[in-house]
Amino acid sequence: MQSAQTSNRPPTPEMFDQLRLKPVRQPMFWAAIAYSVGIVAGVQLHRPALLWAANVAVAGVAALHFTRKLAWLAKAFALGTLVFVAALHIELRGVSPVRDRSLDKFADMQEVTLTAHVTRSGRLRTESANELHEILDIQTEQITGEHGLRVPIDAGVRLGIYFPQSNESSASMAAFARTFHYGERIQFPAKLKIPRNFRNPGAFDYEGYLAGNGIAALASAKAEDVEILPGFAGTHLELWRDRVHSSITAKLRALWPPQQAALLNAMLIGEDAFLDRDTRADFQRSGTYHLLVVSGMNLTILAFVVFETLRQLRVSQLLATILTILSCVGYAFITQVGAPVWRATLMCAIYLVTRLLYRGRAAVNALGTAALGLLIFDPRQLFAASFQMTFLCVLIVAAIGVPLVERSSRLYRHALTHWDSADYGAHLLPGIAQFRLDLHLIAERAGRFLNEAFAGRLVRAITLSGLAAFELLSVSAVMQMGLALPMAYYFHRVTTLGMPANVAVVPLMQVLMPAAVAAVCLGYCSITLAKIPALLTSFALQAIAGTVHGLGGTRLADLRVATPSAPAIGAASAALVFAMLSARKHRLLAIAGLFAMLCASLTLAFVAPTPVIHPSALEVTSIDVGEGDSILLVTPQGRTLLIDAGGPVWGSGSQLDFGEDVVAPYLWTRRISRLDAVAISHGHSDHIGGMPAILKDFHPKELWIGLLPSSRALQNLIAEARALGIKVVRHWEGDEFYLGGAKIDVLFPPQGWPVGLEPKNNDSMVLHVSYGETSVLLEGDAEKAVERRTASLHPEHADLLKVGHHGSATSTTSEILEAVHPAYAVISVGYRNSFGLPKASVLDRLQASGVHVYRTDLDGAVTFYLDGRGVTPKLATPQ
Repeated sequence: MQSAQTSNRPPTPEMFDQLRLKPVRQPMFWAAIAYSVGIVAGVQLHRPALLWAANVAVAGVAALHFTRKLAWLAKAFALGTLVFVAALHIELRGVSPVRDRSLDKFADMQEVTLTAHVTRSGRLRTESANELHEILDIQTEQITGEHGLRVPIDAGVRLGIYFPQSNESSASMAAFARTFHYGERIQFPAKLKIPRNFRNPGAFDYEGYLAGNGIAALASAKAEDVEILPGFAGTHLELWRDRVHSSITAKLRALWPPQQAALLNAMLIGEDAFLDRDTRADFQRSGTYHLLVVSGMNLTILAFVVFETLRQLRVSQLLATILTILSCVGYAFITQVGAPVWRATLMCAIYLVTRLLYRGRAAVNALGTAALGLLIFDPRQLFAASFQMTFLCVLIVAAIGVPLVERSSRLYRHALTHWDSADYGAHLLPGIAQFRLDLHLIAERAGRFLNEAFAGRLVRAITLSGLAAFELLSVSAVMQMGLALPMAYYFHRVTTLGMPANVAVVPLMQVLMPAAVAAVCLGYCSITLAKIPALLTSFALQAIAGTVHGLGGTRLADLRVATPSAPAIGAASAALVFAMLSARKHRLLAIAGLFAMLCASLTLAFVAPTPVIHPSALEVTSIDVGEGDSILLVTPQGRTLLIDAGGPVWGSGSQLDFGEDVVAPYLWTRRISRLDAVAISHGHSDHIGGMPAILKDFHPKELWIGLLPSSRALQNLIAEARALGIKVVRHWEGDEFYLGGAKIDVLFPPQGWPVGLEPKNNDSMVLHVSYGETSVLLEGDAEKAVERRTASLHPEHADLLKVGHHGSATSTTSEILEAVHPAYAVISVGYRNSFGLPKASVLDRLQASGVHVYRTDLDGAVTFYLDGRGVTPKLATPQ
């Protein structure tokens, strides 16, 4: 153990050189790297398990053989053994969780009666201002199908319970809504639905996510149809956890107003039910979204407060460490957030144990130990964005941030040690000694106007605050640069304001966390006593919210980027590794490493990657947006036009923003950063619902519109476009123009065409786009009247037909088929939709006309290349 005298001794030049050049051994870190390499190799190579097992045996024997002869070779074989073990592990475990298919036979659009028990208590969510529903996970016990046949089945279902609409606000409705809790047995009628991903490149693996949580099917029910059955199913430990969680949620609502309680529920226990999408977006844009999820930062603050409080109470370091770890485990258990908080708990526990054992500079090694343990438990975590970002965040701080602070501000802190000693400066480095002398001179001059002792303490306090601010700014800047690549790759965001935002909110969070915990604990004893820490919490929360909304609302914060190219990913990764390796080397090398990180992050932010396009062809892609429309056109010269952006049917509430969550990821995967133009065929929600997000994310130059019936959604969209500086262009029948080598003819609507009181299908803008001798007819949701008019007045051939109105019987008339005579047709339609589309009569007419039909519900996103001579279809995802 180091003595206090030794630990306070300032570094001499010789000691600093040793610190700078001495290599730091991190065996567990390299073991974790080897295991990660093995997991990737196992996924990419797909070799038989017996082959990997043989490699494990050979490498293991070789490592043992060379242990005493050639240590370096033995270490290499040991790492190789870990690589092969990991490859064998992922081969046996499987890359993706397998969904339970026992419920598939009941997901046939027929109503069944489910008897089940709740495994995850209900979470209330708002659909709109006066709509409310509850999401809970259940485990089925039996299913009653047709003819009353009862089948015992044990499978997971995610259930949505919908409450009747009311004139009251959703927040008021939530106060009286029935919440279903863990262990309750229920029975209800429902139609089961198999979870299915949008089949576009870049789409979120929703099916895999649910399978990883044990969910085999989805269901929805009306609240009045759910019957509570007698009995309890579950464990008493989980029941206790659920009751504690619910009690804390209720206490938060009792101590703070609804808006503040909603934020605190998300920050403290991971309950984000009543956070609106705009609030989430502001936190994301400002780079502070980690505040809204129970993360490593929350756990770190809790551990620090508990540990320091116990030490102030003179509890031994061993007991304080044990109690702190138990507090973190209890917190993780109560929040029930899942893998991210448990990863943070493991990391915190390992750090506290290594700190207890006085292992200097053990942060990276502790990180490696935690990563290796988690990967051994579940190797699939390696491919989770949260896993990668958690460990990359800690690695950046440990490998770059800490050395940066050690060789800069930490040295200057020694100038403030033994402030009143006249001889202490002689032991400091020359520059540090001069800094100390300058501070004493400033204090001496200030002493002429103030008390001399007070002036010295004031100068020292101000200097310490400045050094602390420098450290926070430096580490935050390094973090933002280091995380630029995963932020761009996974979230397509550049947090340009992340550094100033975090500098402001992280200290406030350090006040908020302990104050809120104290208020909740006191609230169980006395609401009056809880008001003091509750007021402090409110002050910190308002300051955080004000900072986030102020910065997140600026246009500079809303910078979206496409998926980086492979060379950009390689360059950014190399810059990060170089910065880590050089952080403890010569000063010039360390500066070069930081400069490389800066250049890489700026490149990711402001240098758009080259879009993935097919040169010298007109591309028409029908994006899978479910029961809606979204068509991407890329002209032979690379100009881009997006027609419609999907959206919820009938404007019904949806947790999905189809523009942000469905269309944009596809465009970003194509490395499309900007659109030349967007068009809306007509004003129905399943066509324009996602367009506001597209305008914000891709900043097109023009917005094309046709008819404008009375519609708040259309008016808001046009206002949003003008606010963003996007030119709004009205197009009418007879317009003819070129876009990037493709000719566009507007066939409908004519000027003066009457509009109704609300949008309708026959408002659709009909476009004929041609390149060379090939062309496509895009008719939105046009029905029989518009189709017959188009066939009569504009009987132009088209090789490809975008079938009107999702294959409804109201469209695809024999007249339009005879006039257009297409070789191919594409239908944008939802999988197993409730409308029964496409209609059999439409498919029969298309087949009778010799048309080769593609459907997004069966084929996913479909692309057609019109090269001027012929059409080549291509499916975006393998079947």
